[in-house]
Amino acid sequence: MRILMTSDTVGGVWSYAIELARALAPHGVETTLATMGRLPTPDQCRAAAAVPGLDLRSSRFQLEWMDDPWDDIDRAGDWLLELAAEISPDVVHLNGYAHGALPFRAPVLVVGHSCVCTWWRAVIGEDAPERYRRYQQAVSRGLHAADAVVTPTRAFLDALEDVYLGPFRRWRVIHNAIDLRHYAAGRKEPFVLAAGRLWDPAKNLALLDAVAERVSWPIRVAGDATPPEGSWDVRTRHVELLGRLPREALAVCMSRASILCHPALYEPFGLVPLEAAASGAALVLADIPTLREVWGDAALYVRPDEPDAVAQAVQFLVDHPSERDRLARRAARRVARYDGVDQVRSYLELYRELVEDPSDVDRGAARKGGAAQEVSS
Repeated sequence: MRILMTSDTVGGVWSYAIELARALAPHGVETTLATMGRLPTPDQCRAAAAVPGLDLRSSRFQLEWMDDPWDDIDRAGDWLLELAAEISPDVVHLNGYAHGALPFRAPVLVVGHSCVCTWWRAVIGEDAPERYRRYQQAVSRGLHAADAVVTPTRAFLDALEDVYLGPFRRWRVIHNAIDLRHYAAGRKEPFVLAAGRLWDPAKNLALLDAVAERVSWPIRVAGDATPPEGSWDVRTRHVELLGRLPREALAVCMSRASILCHPALYEPFGLVPLEAAASGAALVLADIPTLREVWGDAALYVRPDEPDAVAQAVQFLVDHPSERDRLARRAARRVARYDGVDQVRSYLELYRELVEDPSDVDRGAARKGGAAQEVSS
């Protein structure tokens, strides 16, 4: 089976795409990975080269959530159609929304990883402003034109359906996963780790500078401080910034961290807690529906808008090693659900279902006909 898959190179979608392609390869699935946003880093190129059967195609086309990307979105669409004509994929697996309405001849799967409009509701507390109207319409067309929509949690599917007037044609919840071979608990040290894009308010990592004043252990933050467009002045006084770490270096850091603090305001799934739990860390997580769905009773939950509450929860685990160890063991048992076996099986089943579904023989013509549903104002 040949899959044409898209990815950006600036966030967790890259890790998801690489790990999924790696897990699919032993099942006879060859993946052409078309990347956008910015060119892959040397580390990312090496990671892609290590995946059997992976054909990496790179571009600099802007992503749909960037400022005024629409000319690039159109050019990227032409590029993707050309790639599809070249490789004749069995399934087009899009890790973005806008291109879901393109007239691909193969069935189209759209996977929702995040979204500006659901982000805006969760982080800002209101609907996205009018300047995102075109984005909202493009995402809606992609979701409703796709042969299937996948999300990593039911809570995020609910959020997408609420904004974009679901239900969609066909949907599936397939949890994200990691390769557990890359993560292991090491000799634990007295520090708290956080990881994510520092420039993204959804990750809420700036809050940790205030938290660090109230916690007796140091807080170390790994992540990219430079957004894809422009620059952001990171001013922190109380946390230690580690910068963007290669996966191997981050895995080593996680193996030593005793606690992971993840105070995200918005997190459709959350790979960072998964990686940290696989590395033996106890989890202090934001009390939001998606993280509750993934982690159940295997984490300590806090309101992400209350620095005092976050600090108290972290300090509680610092002061109570037995409770810290109990939570770490519980999280490690929970992470076994996300080792990739169910994820790969679910995607293979869905790919085959899409290929074998005779209900829409001329998918390209149907999509070109524009049956997509618009978002109401």
